[in-house]
Order: sequence, then C-alpha cells, then structure tokens
Amino acid sequence: MAMRAIFYDTETTGIKAERDRIIEIAAYDASTGQSFDTLINPGCSIPAEATAIHNITNEMVANAPSFKEAVQQFSAFCEGDSVLIAHNNDTFDYYFLKEEFKRCSLPMPPWKFLDSLKWARRYRPDLPRHTLQFLRETYGIPANQAHRALDDVIVLQKVFGYMLDDLSIDEAFQLLNKPRQLHHMPFGKHQGTPIKSLPKDYVAWLAGSGALAKPENSELKLALEALGML
Repeated sequence: MAMRAIFYDTETTGIKAERDRIIEIAAYDASTGQSFDTLINPGCSIPAEATAIHNITNEMVANAPSFKEAVQQFSAFCEGDSVLIAHNNDTFDYYFLKEEFKRCSLPMPPWKFLDSLKWARRYRPDLPRHTLQFLRETYGIPANQAHRALDDVIVLQKVFGYMLDDLSIDEAFQLLNKPRQLHHMPFGKHQGTPIKSLPKDYVAWLAGSGALAKPENSELKLALEALGML
C-alpha cells in the first residue's frame, strides 16, 4: 500500500529550534484533499522581527492551544503510513517538531520525512535557486500569502507534484534516501566543476567554514573523503 503524502509547514518565533517555538502548524493530505491548520500559543512573546515575516501576533495566539494540546490533533491527522514533506524539513521543521515533542516529554511518532528542498537541489540542479517561492514562479503557480503555514503547504503540494512528474511518493522517498556519489560540485562559485578538480584552498574553505557539517552537504563531504581531499 502506498504511503500517504502529508505536506506540512511550521511558523515559529525564530530560527533556533532549541530556543524558539512553533506558533503555527499546517498540513495537507494529498490523498484526501483534507487540510489541518492551527495556531499555537508558544508560552512566550513573539519577536517583532518574526511577526514581520509571517504576520502572526501575540494577540492572535493568546487563546490558541499549547503545542502539547495541538499536536494530538496533528498526530491524528498524520496517523498511518505517512511521509511528512516540508521544504527545508531536514534542517528546520523536523528539528522544531523534535524539540517541541521533547519539551512535552512525548515520544515523536514514527513518521517518515522527505525534504522537498533537498529533492529540488538534487533533481533540479539547472535552477539558480530552490526556495519555495522561486519554484512556484518556475512552475507558473499563482502567488499566495507566503510565509503563512497553510498557504505555503498548498503551494508546496503543487510544486512537488511538478517536480515528481510521474514518480510515486514511495519512489521519491526511496530515491532521496538512496546514497549517491557526487561527481560535480552542486553549488557555489564552482558549481558544475568536477569535484576532483576543485581547488585545494576552496576545499579547505568548505571544511573550515562548517559547510560540510550541514546535513544537506553530507554527500559532498563523502565524495571529498572518497577522493582523499579531506
């Protein structure tokens, strides 16, 4: 039986999962067309700079449920053999969920995850950028209220459908989790250059800057190690 694709997104008080909190979570079930969306009271003040991005104010979340209350409904919405798909999931949304579950002393459900940003970077290397809004423009999808969770989720579902083409979610999940060997630099000023031909000082800069420690660059790190360049 095919996995259920649940597209989801979070809005937060900041960008540090260990310090900041989720204030909105939304999801869309591509198989049923049903959606889920709730504001969340983070138990702290929302910084003005965060409100400037997503337009969620302290007044809006004052009577909203806590994460512990809201996540029960979210978990019920995602129950079953589901794969949760978010743009930049692996370095943002997943970690916020993980930290919130930890704060509530709750076990995180055995969900599978798929990062659509990672997919776009791997299978659309021809594009100069891979933000959700750039992909939306690339595929001719009408603009929406960017940076509100449910609006972004609906756009993501449409964008990912174009990127998948005729692949199933199961096939996409397997492909993205299958190790591959990089042969060309995937980003930066040396994008497209054979990895074995990268300047030594550039490789040293990558290592020293912490770029190779990021999860999304793990394949590049493995390729450099395999060539004895690290």
